Amino acid sequence: MKNLQRGMDLPQMLFSLMFITIMIVACFWVVQPFILGFAWASMVVIATWPLMIKLQSWLWGRRSLAVIAMTLILLLLFIIPIALLVNSLLENSAPVIAWVTSGHMQLPQLTWLNDIPMIGEKAYASYHKLVAGGGAALMSKVQPYVGRTTGFFVAQAGHFGRFLMHLGLMLLFSVLLYWRGEQVGNGIRHFAYRLASRRGDAAVLLAGQAIRAVALGVVVTALVQGVLGGIGLAISGIPYATLLTVLMILCCLAQLGPLLVLVPAIIWLYWSGDTTWGTVLLIWSCVVGTLDNVLRPMLIRMGADLPMILILSGVIGGLIAFGMIGLFIGPVVLAVSYRLVSVWVHEAPAPDEDPEEVVEELDAAEHVVAEKQSH
Repeated sequence: MKNLQRGMDLPQMLFSLMFITIMIVACFWVVQPFILGFAWASMVVIATWPLMIKLQSWLWGRRSLAVIAMTLILLLLFIIPIALLVNSLLENSAPVIAWVTSGHMQLPQLTWLNDIPMIGEKAYASYHKLVAGGGAALMSKVQPYVGRTTGFFVAQAGHFGRFLMHLGLMLLFSVLLYWRGEQVGNGIRHFAYRLASRRGDAAVLLAGQAIRAVALGVVVTALVQGVLGGIGLAISGIPYATLLTVLMILCCLAQLGPLLVLVPAIIWLYWSGDTTWGTVLLIWSCVVGTLDNVLRPMLIRMGADLPMILILSGVIGGLIAFGMIGLFIGPVVLAVSYRLVSVWVHEAPAPDEDPEEVVEELDAAEHVVAEKQSH
């Protein structure tokens, strides 16, 4: 019987590759609206999976009760604060724009400068001399641009509607992943093992460790700094302390730090003449602003034994490249790449020879090659 099997020819290979490419593009096109929500859900579930398992053990081993508890935690700590922030921004946008564009903006008088010992009166006189010499005219020229800038940033709040939709999808996917987390994890490990054997499986496990390290080191630190800074704002009598607390947490997540919110609050207190609470908030801000230098390295080490510079570089670079989701994508990419390269390098023994002997051997080999070429 004649063997009908023959090798794959070039047209068949091209058409097969074209078909596979079309299928991948079509699948990506279909799931594109859900990618961001699913990515957020994956990061959140991986980071909080140990907490969910602990809750399940406390709730008589019932997975359904643990999933409900985790869903409530995500609503209270993540989704509702962001929704309140956007709502407050939209509600307060009209008065802010009206005040900025009304023409009543003036430079502050800074009468509290007179209370500073020894240099207060001189500083107050110098400041008002500067204002009289052109500060008011400068403010009148800058004011239209300030109004346009404020209007632009408030107009961007409309895009948060799409972001809130992704938050809703994130909550839905999180519930599904909490419910079937083991099956999904085993499926991803199986796929990675099929691609790259044990290296692929190790890459998946390393990605999970990096995500937990970021969640502990970056997110928890941001929450602690934001909450402590918000307590300082509330005690000092700063209006809209809750709104500013949420904004401070977002600034800490973006690695901008809490001082971006605390410093204007301190200036406002001194400007309004409340120097006592301004000094108190100044001291408290110094404590809150430096807290991440102690807390973040300790928490990152609890999540994964990775260099802190690697995690922070991934957080900042990922944030610039991918937005908020880059807080997790950047460190994961760098951590997995770092570990895989490290494992690959250590598969070979480290050189134990004397560097001078190695250099001498190379020089001798070069002389031999040069003599052969001369002959």
